[in-house]
Amino acid sequence: MDAVTLAILKGRLEQIADEMDATLFRSAFNPIIAEAHDASHGIYDAHTGETLIQGKSGLPIFVGVMAFAVQAVIDKVSSGDDLKEGDVYIFNDPYDGGTHLSDFRLVKPIFRNGAVFCYIASVGHWHDVGGNVPGNYNPEATESFQEGMLIPPVKLFTEGKLNQDIVNILSANSRLPNSLYGDLNGQINALDLGEERLHSLLDEYTEEKITSALKELRERAEKMMRQHIGALPNETISVEDYLDNDGVTDDPLTLAIDLTIKDDKMTIDFSRSSSACAGPVNISKSTTIAATYVALKHIFTDVPANAGVLKPVEFIIPEDSFLNVRAPKPVGGYTETILRLIDVIFQAFQNSASDKVNGCAYGTINALSLSGYRKNGSRWVMFSFFGGGHGGHPEGDGLNHGNAPISTATIPPLEILEAAYPIQFTKWGLRPNSGGERKT
Repeated sequence: MDAVTLAILKGRLEQIADEMDATLFRSAFNPIIAEAHDASHGIYDAHTGETLIQGKSGLPIFVGVMAFAVQAVIDKVSSGDDLKEGDVYIFNDPYDGGTHLSDFRLVKPIFRNGAVFCYIASVGHWHDVGGNVPGNYNPEATESFQEGMLIPPVKLFTEGKLNQDIVNILSANSRLPNSLYGDLNGQINALDLGEERLHSLLDEYTEEKITSALKELRERAEKMMRQHIGALPNETISVEDYLDNDGVTDDPLTLAIDLTIKDDKMTIDFSRSSSACAGPVNISKSTTIAATYVALKHIFTDVPANAGVLKPVEFIIPEDSFLNVRAPKPVGGYTETILRLIDVIFQAFQNSASDKVNGCAYGTINALSLSGYRKNGSRWVMFSFFGGGHGGHPEGDGLNHGNAPISTATIPPLEILEAAYPIQFTKWGLRPNSGGERKT
């Protein structure tokens, strides 16, 4: 395909994902989606679930994990679930293409001529999904039942008809059913718009041409990634870092990698990392792979953002690792672990790709969760994050105050938080000398 046509189609496809992002951000009820943009949308392969196109405004960690979520739907269909045009699956299973229970996924097949052409998907962080603690960040959780409700892949829509029973079950398990209802409908509308825009593009350019463009974009991403890896010296780099504890026991957790470069391939071995832990900083295999994808994209920024990035990368993640857990291990604090994982990847490349790698950031999501009752007796749950300092990057110093490198999320304005919740901020600023003594 000629370069101009490919660039046009790439832009048109990305615009579809971006419009889905914007639709949800403008219609969501809770500020964590509407203001912080803790959500994401993408287009995924009909057969493998691999990422084809991602939006530029949502969380990149979601886009990587969503490939596994779409695969979970594909697996369910292949095991006997009847898939029809107009079907939409919903689930939040953190062990099967998920992150933690607050992040709800909607997956919709796009049919052309009676066959699935691709899938589109939406994920958003809902305010409250049950569990022991309002907002679902339970630092004492020792199993996922203490963190919230777990919904496996089920049909929210069957041939275009809403299954109201599913909505009723979800609403009954939330402290904020009105917020849940608004966020859910925002995601539904985002998928409807994405389907409409995608059909228009396919009508204009044909399925064959769009398929060819998507194939070439993946091949280019793989080729560029292999070129970047091939330019590095053949070697094995071993790095380890630590989480202070898991929130339940006071023992440090090791997050270690042995990264091997051989010609144009990379193997990342997590075997020396700690076993699954009691507290909520475990993560699933899909989350580990998605976080690695985000880290590599931070380093090799020119590579197109699709599944081709990971084609030259092999993962070794033992089944007993806290980076590859199964139910019912708690996972609510997954962000702490993936941020440390990204730090470890950055450290691994600090010598071989020093002109591309970033310094480590502040190493935590800096989340704040508050809840209570208003004077009229209604519940409120606030969740937000507040960022921190970033390490230097190839073009200059790091930000004094920015959000975590897992995302392009924004920090909600204080005025929005004060308007939405019965709280008041009295001071907001950088803590003097919090980055250490300044050397001259």
